[in-house]
Amino acid sequence: MATLEFTRRYAMAHRLLMAKSGKCAIPHGHNEFVTVRLEPVTPFRFSATNAAAPFEKIKRRWHNWIDEHVDHALHLAETDPLLGYFREREPQRLSQIMTFQGDPTTEALAACFWLKLSAFLADDGLPFSLAEVRIEETPTNTVALDRAVFDPADCGLRPGAWPWRADMSINDF
Repeated sequence: MATLEFTRRYAMAHRLLMAKSGKCAIPHGHNEFVTVRLEPVTPFRFSATNAAAPFEKIKRRWHNWIDEHVDHALHLAETDPLLGYFREREPQRLSQIMTFQGDPTTEALAACFWLKLSAFLADDGLPFSLAEVRIEETPTNTVALDRAVFDPADCGLRPGAWPWRADMSINDF
């Protein structure tokens, strides 16, 4: 079975308050790469197009979301006191803040990416399922999620939260 992989680079910033790491509690940034691997829902068969769907159609929403909404976003826990600052003093920037249940770790980000891309694939009626999400946080740290370690139906994320929706959201404001 042929798989498709797409990689995108983006910049982000986050801080981790629950991890009790002084270093990561200070807002800091990373230039990350996300690679997604898609599997067709049916095996490859020669045809007139020799493709389950055009690459452009498969990538369009995902790349737009990464480029226009994820790139340069600030990742914060829904309980982070910085959200109060932005609500009060810079509400125009709330659309640039990605929120998480708990700390915005790379593991949580990979799970949110999984849910969002799956929502896009389903909404667009594309004949693919997500097989893996890999995020290279630094040249020496990568998080990979696949079906063996991630079950969207049992991931504990609140139903209806932004990652579940096939829209361009990165928070629930």
